[in-house]
Amino acid sequence: MADARMMAQMTGKEGFIAALDQSGGSTPGALRLYGIAETDYDGEEAMFRLMHEMRVRIMTAPAFTGEKVIGAILFEKTMDGEAGGRPVPSYLWEERGVVPFLKVDKGLAAEEDGAQVMKPMPDLDALLARAVKKGIFGTKMRSVIAHADRAGIAAVVKQQFAVGRQILGHGLVPIIEPEVSIKSPSKEEAETILRDEIARELDALPADEKVMLKLTIPTIADFYKPLVDHKAVTRVVALSGGYSRADACEKLSRNHGMIASFSRALTEDLRVTMNDAEFNASLGRTIDEIYTASVVKV
Repeated sequence: MADARMMAQMTGKEGFIAALDQSGGSTPGALRLYGIAETDYDGEEAMFRLMHEMRVRIMTAPAFTGEKVIGAILFEKTMDGEAGGRPVPSYLWEERGVVPFLKVDKGLAAEEDGAQVMKPMPDLDALLARAVKKGIFGTKMRSVIAHADRAGIAAVVKQQFAVGRQILGHGLVPIIEPEVSIKSPSKEEAETILRDEIARELDALPADEKVMLKLTIPTIADFYKPLVDHKAVTRVVALSGGYSRADACEKLSRNHGMIASFSRALTEDLRVTMNDAEFNASLGRTIDEIYTASVVKV
């Protein structure tokens, strides 16, 4: 059973979710944007150490609290690490008032029928059991849709909800994330198919089970409002998907009931060369901007 106080926060509190879950494939790019080149470190262990240091700097910044950042999605190594001398999940919740989530997917399979499902996760049950012990509230897992192919989209949604039910079985709340690429030549058509497929799966969930959805900001404003209002949905959050923060926030502000769950857009102004005052001020401005787009709608 999910923690009641965390559930209340994720269901009703204003704010947004910070996505701090860059994994192996996306970590070099995230570090590069932060100002750390691949020639600045040697090997995966050093890479992840630098990434953890960046994340800890974010999580311990004065503005990174549950006042505006209501949740944070963690990479597995981040969940197992420390911040402020404490395990990261307990630090986030008990010190900062931020609900911890865990990214559980192991990357994407090759594209088929215009979409990429998730790679197999044979060790998922063990990971979920460990997450529960560490105080994690929910999980996140990503698939990608490139074209408006009904078979490909149906396969993505079917897999997402099948794994979601496995996650629910551990008392965790899954974030279902079938991302539609912002570069898709048929993005609007793909979103129409996706909305129908998700609604079908939501309707089939038992009355006492709820999920969250993480979706690309739709081409048509409020297109996902029926999903926002669905009884089986705790929250609908938006991924930035490669949009700049300014563009993502502008588009998000037109979608009622959706809040941000940004990754690159959250960190795009942060640099390793900043002193603490500069870093904290920059992150504070970013948090204010994303928070406003999440709660103030046009």
